[in-house]
Amino acid sequence: MPNAFALLGLPRIAALDEEALQQAWLAASRSAHPDQPGGDAAQAAEVNAAYETLQAPEKRLKHLLDLHEVPWRTVPIDDAMMSLFGQLGPALQSVATFLKRKQAATSALAKALLSPDEMRLREKLEALGTTLESERTALLENLPAFDTRLSSGDTTALADLQILQARLSYLGKWQAQVREALLSLM
Repeated sequence: MPNAFALLGLPRIAALDEEALQQAWLAASRSAHPDQPGGDAAQAAEVNAAYETLQAPEKRLKHLLDLHEVPWRTVPIDDAMMSLFGQLGPALQSVATFLKRKQAATSALAKALLSPDEMRLREKLEALGTTLESERTALLENLPAFDTRLSSGDTTALADLQILQARLSYLGKWQAQVREALLSLM
């Protein structure tokens, strides 16, 4: 992919302002739109792809790492992340087990008797979702510090940014799994 930052006229930084990103995307998409003079569909698609890349922090960081030609490597999960994963697995398994029980319930009474279990599962998933969101927010608050480190030439900043990107990716995936589990309970 071409440099998404350059395509939208934005600085190559980890902490992009959402409003500035959206304004840059709107301006670029207006000029690239096929109905505008000089615009074409391929250019409009590139602008939209750049926006999608930069909008999600984990994708933006991955793109930033690619632009810095940081080779991909496996990032081990630290104890705090492993603890979250340790909560997620059993919660998702409990939902799967409950859904089997709910599907097997054929009478109205049997379904009604499952309501308290369903409510407990919902509460557990919502609490886990809140915890995941809090962790994600805390990680995102570190982005300006990474920009400072990168601009100062800190040689360890890119390796640390790679770890942050992996953590954000894990959290994003786990949040999606929690949302999916909550939807399955409806």
